[in-house]
Amino acid sequence: MAYEAFWKEDSDKLSAFEKVKLQKDGLDMIRAIIERYAHQGFDSIPADDLDLFKWAGVYQQKPKTGHFMMRVRINTGIMTSDQARTLAEISRLYGRGLADITTRQAVQFHWLTVENFPDIFKRLEEVGLYSFEACGDCPRTIVGNPLAGIDKDELLDTKALVDEVNSFFVLNRDFSNLPRKLKMSISANPYNNAHAEINDLAFTPAVKVIDGQEVVGFHVMVGGGLSAKPHLAQKLDIFVVPDKVLRVAEGVATIFRDFGYREKRNHARLKFLIADWGAEKFKDRLIELIGDLPPRGEDKTAGWQAAFFDGVHPQPQPGLNYVGLNVPVGRLSADELAGLAELADAFGDGTVRTTMSQNAILSGVPDDKVDELLAAPLLQRLSPSAKPFISRTVACTGNEFCNLALVETKKRAVSIAEYLDEHLELDEKIRLHVIGCPNACGQKQIADIGLQGALVKTPEGMAEAFDLAIGGTLGGGDAGPAAKFALPLKGRVPASEIAGVLEQLLLFYKNERQEDEGFHALTERVGVPVFQEKLNEILAVRA
Repeated sequence: MAYEAFWKEDSDKLSAFEKVKLQKDGLDMIRAIIERYAHQGFDSIPADDLDLFKWAGVYQQKPKTGHFMMRVRINTGIMTSDQARTLAEISRLYGRGLADITTRQAVQFHWLTVENFPDIFKRLEEVGLYSFEACGDCPRTIVGNPLAGIDKDELLDTKALVDEVNSFFVLNRDFSNLPRKLKMSISANPYNNAHAEINDLAFTPAVKVIDGQEVVGFHVMVGGGLSAKPHLAQKLDIFVVPDKVLRVAEGVATIFRDFGYREKRNHARLKFLIADWGAEKFKDRLIELIGDLPPRGEDKTAGWQAAFFDGVHPQPQPGLNYVGLNVPVGRLSADELAGLAELADAFGDGTVRTTMSQNAILSGVPDDKVDELLAAPLLQRLSPSAKPFISRTVACTGNEFCNLALVETKKRAVSIAEYLDEHLELDEKIRLHVIGCPNACGQKQIADIGLQGALVKTPEGMAEAFDLAIGGTLGGGDAGPAAKFALPLKGRVPASEIAGVLEQLLLFYKNERQEDEGFHALTERVGVPVFQEKLNEILAVRA
């Protein structure tokens, strides 16, 4: 029997959408789509039900004239070649040949219609994939180590753990009505490649001596998230062995479900509850719920590589390699996605992996097949050795399809990166993130330079522009540098000027940096006011 929502007794205090959710479970939309709306068409869908389509993994895309975006869950970013081929075929049949890798390792389609959904759901299910609850107020796609199982540095292979937690939550009506989305990451890689601090719940690698034996397990962080009010996740003083991961995840989701805020949609994420309660109170409530856990052990996070894996790397399996490929701003054609599947079968272990940096990895490539793989025509664009700026550029969907975005992002981000690669030479790869609105799906807060879309008034009317933020980074564990969100600079830059302004700002960095000093380190040393003064000079000259 599904969980009974005790908070409905105070329904007069709930937000309007919370009242809708009390009347209908979002999971009911999956059957409604298949049995009713796919036959009756877009115009038959009531507004409230359209909002609940998110539980099927779909949103209306821009403009709201009957087309949808769909996200497909890719657990820890690892899929088989057959799954990749199925996604490519869905893109080709129904999505105008487009497929995007998201910053949560999912694959996203556009241009779908409600009439398409039954066949799409069927095709996905046949290869063990689902779009269900990839959106909505529920546990979302679980991100993790895309190198799981082939990672020479990982403390343990986390694929099975991610699958276990995912299987528990997907279509589980006890957790299908959370206050807002719940984003989880599970990784045993020491280089923080599942971006722990920006997840609602994150499991990070750790060890602890228990009964005289060193045990591999996890530390836990809670309450991270971006959007207009970003929060870094806080550490809980607990150590979790692998077979307790699901119990902890269930406990965190239960507390969020029962005590999270439901009066205002913009104040409903777990991060706001954690900010009010504090980590200690949250931990105490968690222990009450799931039983005692030992305190933290030794943190094994050793740095942050921002989930970039360019080039050819040896696996711990003798004679095998993985190859990290750049997918510019995460956008693939259907043919390219199918091509990756073919390359995975011809040269690798039949696996295609996606990363939180919107890129792809082919794994299990024998030493004697590496050169032949690198010569494949597809790897001319999806390159293992892309130019520096395009290789580190991330972008959200933008106003091409997103109803919230103010500006176009993906084409703009590519043009900026190409301009910088042509005009500027640096021996450090600068991470550039471009977002279209404050929701920050493109994660501008963790970028070296984050660009957020805006509008400016000109004599010809409103024009696209960007606000800048600098110096973002995630952390390196207890012994490493702390995570810090990018700090804003004042001065809105017209989109037509942004590439040249960034060139000048990065020349300033190039001239001012000390030997081997990274961009974040320079911003920490000289401070934002120095960069602000330089930006003011640049804008004054260009005015």
